Amino acid sequence: LPALARREFDVDIVTDQTPAHDPLSYIPAGLSPDDAQELRLDEPNTYVGRARESMARHVEGMVAFLDRGAEVFDYGNSLRAEAKLGGYERAFDYPGFVPAYIRPLFCEGKGPFRWVALSGDPADIAATDRAIVEEFSDDAALVRWIKAAGERVHYQGLPARICWLGYGERARAGQRFNELVRSGAVKAPIVIGRDHLDSGSVASPYRETESMRDGSDAIADWPILNALLNTSSGASWVSVHHGGGVGIGRSIHAGMVVVADGSEAAATKLQRVLTNDPGTGVMRHADAGYERALEVASERGVHIPMHSA
Repeated sequence: LPALARREFDVDIVTDQTPAHDPLSYIPAGLSPDDAQELRLDEPNTYVGRARESMARHVEGMVAFLDRGAEVFDYGNSLRAEAKLGGYERAFDYPGFVPAYIRPLFCEGKGPFRWVALSGDPADIAATDRAIVEEFSDDAALVRWIKAAGERVHYQGLPARICWLGYGERARAGQRFNELVRSGAVKAPIVIGRDHLDSGSVASPYRETESMRDGSDAIADWPILNALLNTSSGASWVSVHHGGGVGIGRSIHAGMVVVADGSEAAATKLQRVLTNDPGTGVMRHADAGYERALEVASERGVHIPMHSA
C-alpha cells in the first residue's frame, strides 16, 4: 500500500481489514514468516516495535490516498491505534466504517440478525427465507439479499442465514420462525442470534462505539445492561466477552441466542428478547444524543424515561 501511494496510484476507495489488535500476530515489513517467527520468540519487544512501525507506514499510505481525495476507512481493527503507537500522528485522520456509514442504522437498533436450522436441512432455511421475504416485502434491499443468498451462498456446517433487521423487525421475524416450527413447516427448532457487532451490546472504542456524539466510546455499562436485560427476558444463552476478532482485549461485547421451538413459552421469550435486545441499541444512541434514535423511539414506542415529556 505505501508503494502504491508513492506511485500516486489513482483509486476512488481505500479500505483495510488487517487484524492489528495483536502486534505480535502482524508480520513487519521486510521479514519472512520464518524470520518473523524467530524474532517473535527471541525478541518480542523488538518485534512489536517493528510491527507498529510497519503499521504506521501502512496507515500513512492510506492517509496519502485520503489527501488525494479518495474515500478512506477501515474496519475498526486497531490498525490506526497501533500506527499511532508506532509514531504516526495522523493515524486517525480517516474513520472506521461504523461512524462513517453504519451508525444511522444502529440508531434504529439495526444490525446483523442470524439464524440456524437445527435440523441440518437446507429446506428449513429456504422456508425461513420465504417467511422473511413475505414479512418484509416492502424492503427491496432485504428481499434482494435474501433471494441472492438463497441462490449463491453455500452452507458450511448447519444451514444458516444472516440479514440486517432493526427494532420491531427482529421480533416479527422471531414470531414467524416460531410459527414455522409450531406448524411443522420446518423440521426442527430455529436458533436465533446476532453478530457481536450490533447496536446496543458493545463498548468498542475503535469500532462500534468509535466517536460517539457524547464521548461515551469506552463506557462499558451498555453491554452489561444488554446482557442482564437479555437474561431476564428469557434468552437461551447469554455471554459477556472481550470482543470478537478485531476487538479482543479492547472492547466488551454481550452476545445472546434465543430458540424458536414452536411453543407458547418460546413465543413469549422471543417477543421479549428480540424487542429488548435491539431496543438497547435505540436507547444507547438516544442517550448519546442522536436525533435519529430519538425519532425511532418516538415512532416505534420505545419508552426512554430520560427523554419522556
